[in-house]
Amino acid sequence: MTRVLVVDDEPQLLRALRINLTARHYQVEVASDGTSALRVAADRHPDLVVLDLGLPDMDGVEVVHGLRGWSAVPILVLSGRAESADKVAALDAGADDYVTKPFSIDELLARVRAITRRAAVPEGELARVRIGEHVVDLVGKTVSGEVRLTPTEWHILEILVRNPGRLVSQRQLLTEVWGTTFIKETHYLRQYLAQLRRKLEPDPAHPVHLITEPGMGYRFSP
Repeated sequence: MTRVLVVDDEPQLLRALRINLTARHYQVEVASDGTSALRVAADRHPDLVVLDLGLPDMDGVEVVHGLRGWSAVPILVLSGRAESADKVAALDAGADDYVTKPFSIDELLARVRAITRRAAVPEGELARVRIGEHVVDLVGKTVSGEVRLTPTEWHILEILVRNPGRLVSQRQLLTEVWGTTFIKETHYLRQYLAQLRRKLEPDPAHPVHLITEPGMGYRFSP
């Protein structure tokens, strides 16, 4: 049974999430502040952490940093903050995805399923990925239909498709592909994602697989 740690200081929301997750056969642990969250995570080793960024004793980003110091557990952050900078900070600290408050339970559960499903996929099963009419072979570095990608296009595509459903931040992509001195060159990503869409998406103007999250990053939707 998948164990989920839910961290939020709103008692009603904590209760609602516990009830809904338990009803769907998740084992649920709860914490109402960052200190408790880190302690429970260390003791119980959850398979997923659902983490509110607005905690009474510390910022949620600090909790992400604390978890990432010793664990690769998937982290889904909840944010009531309108500014994208807070969500970007959480993603850059190591969070896997975010949901903005207020949210529907169905939306949250869909993100939970996506993250836990991705975490359970063996590495070998990600070797061949379908994008529309094309099959991307990450081992052979080929795309069906005689599509040719540049080395940079390959690098970006590989990062995205190895994280299906996950929001990959602009900073992460720029750092991994070009290096830390290029973290402000977001126009590079716009250019290369446009090229990838022209080559892989059935309708590049209305992409369904290589998705932009404005101001945040990019997501591969299988």
